[in-house]
Amino acid sequence: MSARIPTLDITRFDTDRDAFVAELGAAYREWGFAGIRNHGIPQARIDAAYDVFKRFFALPEETKKQYHVPGGGGARGYTPFGVETAKDSKHFDLKEFWHIGREIPDDSKYRDVMPPNLWPVEVPGFKEHGYGLYQALDQLGSRVLSALALHIGLPQDYFADKTDAGNSILRPIHYPPITADNIPNVRAGAHEDINLITLLVGASAAGLEVLSKKGEWVPFTSDADTIVVNIGDMLQRLTNHVYPSTTHRVTNPPGEQARQPRYSVPFFLHPNPDFLIDVLPSTITPDNPKRYPEPITAQGYLEERLREIKLK
Repeated sequence: MSARIPTLDITRFDTDRDAFVAELGAAYREWGFAGIRNHGIPQARIDAAYDVFKRFFALPEETKKQYHVPGGGGARGYTPFGVETAKDSKHFDLKEFWHIGREIPDDSKYRDVMPPNLWPVEVPGFKEHGYGLYQALDQLGSRVLSALALHIGLPQDYFADKTDAGNSILRPIHYPPITADNIPNVRAGAHEDINLITLLVGASAAGLEVLSKKGEWVPFTSDADTIVVNIGDMLQRLTNHVYPSTTHRVTNPPGEQARQPRYSVPFFLHPNPDFLIDVLPSTITPDNPKRYPEPITAQGYLEERLREIKLK
């Protein structure tokens, strides 16, 4: 039997901190992935958000496309089916999605790179439930980052002032039913995430697979009350690969299951756009010399990567 990706109880961050931090850090060093349960986000909040997202995706194509922003890189609003393509992949992913970003004042210094959100008027409650889930996942992500900071010898609040205006994205995704056999595309091609960490809520449908250090694809189907949290490339770079950003994909299910739609909602937690991603000195050792001599801002890195996946 393959090794299993651990699922940990985050309430132990308050009750058994040292042991929890050690176990979480070990899980991320090995897998770049972990499940987080007892996360405190009520199931009713998650269900309400999924409901408004499903209602949006059920709208006519012409209606949805009114919320597509040409030249916007998919930063806000709707991205139609057949656009995003995993880096180095020949085939586009089988999905359509929406982006909700952080609500910031118009006079914010980040307004030029963090545009206002769009809200579909056809779906009552979309803003309330969509942004409510955004805020809940943002808070949970901050707790995970606190534990990871402690694990590598940083102050618990190291990330707090570096992510408080982060260009984070909530991405409701709809993978439509697959109606033809032998199509070359998969629902989401093998890729790594761009950001610091990703929190995936409602990943209970089969399909997510994680590439182990041994080169095996390991399925990770979480329990309904578990949020999957994985490392992104920005945190991999910041920590000199102490925390690996692990390749993962969403495969097409077999047989009749492929005829069912799949929905998922990842939250991509980003640093503030002007945060400088420079390798942390504590992660540089004789066995792990500095891998990235040049620092780069979070915004510069994001734009570089969006071009690679055909969103820029």
